[in-house]
Amino acid sequence: MPDTVAPATARSIALARATFVYSIELTVILAAAAAGFLLRFDFSIPPFYVPVLGAAILVWAPVKLATFRLLGLDRRWARYASMSDLMRIAASNLLGSVVSLILLLVMQKPVPRSIYAIDLLLCVTMTAGLRVTVRLLTDLARPKGADSHQTTRKTIIYGAGNAGASLLRDIEQHSGLNYSIIGFVDDSPRKQGLILQGVTVLGTGADLTWIAKNQHADLILVAVPSASGSQMRRIFERCTAAGVPYKTIPGVAELMEGGLAGQIRDVAVEDLLGRTPVNLEQDRISQALRGKVILVTGAAGSIGSEICRQISRFKPQMIVGFDIAESPMFYLQQELARIAPDVQFHAEIGSIQNVVRLRETFELFQPAVVYHAAAYKHVPLMEQHTFEAIENNVFGTLNVVRTARDFGVREFVMISSDKAVRPANIMGATKRIAELIVRSLQPPNARYVSVRFGNVLGSNGSVVPIFKDQIARGGPVTVTHPEMSRYFMTIPEACQLVLQASTMGRGGEIFVLDMGEPVRIVDLARNLILLSGLRPDVDIRIQFSGVRPGEKLTEELSALEEGLVKTHHEKIRVFSGVTPEWDSMKPRLEGMAASCRDRRTSELVESIVDIVPEYAPSDELRVLIVQRESRSAGVGCEQLL
Repeated sequence: MPDTVAPATARSIALARATFVYSIELTVILAAAAAGFLLRFDFSIPPFYVPVLGAAILVWAPVKLATFRLLGLDRRWARYASMSDLMRIAASNLLGSVVSLILLLVMQKPVPRSIYAIDLLLCVTMTAGLRVTVRLLTDLARPKGADSHQTTRKTIIYGAGNAGASLLRDIEQHSGLNYSIIGFVDDSPRKQGLILQGVTVLGTGADLTWIAKNQHADLILVAVPSASGSQMRRIFERCTAAGVPYKTIPGVAELMEGGLAGQIRDVAVEDLLGRTPVNLEQDRISQALRGKVILVTGAAGSIGSEICRQISRFKPQMIVGFDIAESPMFYLQQELARIAPDVQFHAEIGSIQNVVRLRETFELFQPAVVYHAAAYKHVPLMEQHTFEAIENNVFGTLNVVRTARDFGVREFVMISSDKAVRPANIMGATKRIAELIVRSLQPPNARYVSVRFGNVLGSNGSVVPIFKDQIARGGPVTVTHPEMSRYFMTIPEACQLVLQASTMGRGGEIFVLDMGEPVRIVDLARNLILLSGLRPDVDIRIQFSGVRPGEKLTEELSALEEGLVKTHHEKIRVFSGVTPEWDSMKPRLEGMAASCRDRRTSELVESIVDIVPEYAPSDELRVLIVQRESRSAGVGCEQLL
């Protein structure tokens, strides 16, 4: 019974509301028409014009009601009247007056021309006035400030732009929030002293410390969603110097739900990057993914799992996650069942080094698109485990590419790294060889590409979780070198651009993502300490531990011998270069496989240099080679090729 009563009740309420709204609008139209004639004739309408008034009302009433409905005024709540509503009111009345003028001229009714203007002004004023009055009364009736059981926090909004004004309006409309806005702060000289919705711009960011102290502020809300990374860092430093807790609202790239006030959160290190929003070609990506079976290797990792989340938005027929990590795969399966219940997700446990397991999975699900994210990526660890890095990153990739070719996969995307550029470590060298494998095994009438980017904040093993753990333990925070810098982007941004790049090119390309400006690791550490409410080198010490094996002070996203070419997407570039022939790659890989099988590190490094001449082995690896070669190689490896 409730299922049948509720819709009927809703229709009754909607009908009653529409009847009430139309009655009010009709009353306004009639009153404006009568007032127009009365004002025109000094409140004494000549008998000749009384029939004209009647004819005018018979035309004005239905025409204006129709134009009101045409422009949607009947569906807009007066309690939330805005400037756009006022513009619609003016447009609706103007359109109604013009149509009425034409009809009355056709009917040859001698309405004085001045009455049209008077009626238009009166009708606009009365229609708008009603809505403004309703909103004013609603605002006055709404309880102000925080709940009586909460302590009101005297709050300054940093940013007197559209976001700041919207935030103030949202806070005032949410009576349960315990924010009492005492003023704005804005860096624009033009806004100083202005009053927005009854709240004054008290000064610039440079005055924030004095303003916060003078106003006894308890909180600062940063409402500058379009700020660049350097601007956010300057704002962040000023808030820290003021000694007042601060929060922010999401950047323009984030989803807004429930108003800005509902999105207030602590400042995160991602805010300090100032990454601009990613403009995705949604239709193009949807066309590539919708209704297809997508396989993601390394699906349990930070990048692979986010790729699965992003893909689920485009309604594929099925997502197959392939990874050897059992527990993370279980949690990913549970998460996708919750956030994308309409998308089938199959968690397949297996290693990319196991060709038999790969072929079983491809044969069972017949994927049309493959995202290859499985890789060993920790630089110092891979310097010590050379054979394992080669077995997984090189020959594991070779297994996946060959299997994809055998089962007719048309779209293949490999996740690469900026460390593949002039590699100074084993991890970077393996990713460069993997790129060459993808290019050399490019099938006809298919698109196999690589996407290269730098570090992602929050990924497994990235510096941010490590720094946070060190801060939680009381320090010290260990940074390898004062001048160490890296490119950073967020996991969602990186994965969105991977999906975008997967729709581009003809096959064999290496795409590189716009990583913005490099960030010094020591600055990142200092900001994380400040975000924790502590002082660098006072509460938490920063300790320089020295450059680790295989690390470079700076990373490069392109090598000099590679040509960087623009694409139609502002955040994606493509490297052009000679595509290696598989016939020349195969014997070199066979030699590398033999070196790995016999556990001969020096021969393995020689094979790597043969394929990647720009690779420069680290001093630490050279020492390791000497140590290994001094011992006899005992255990053999499986056949890799």
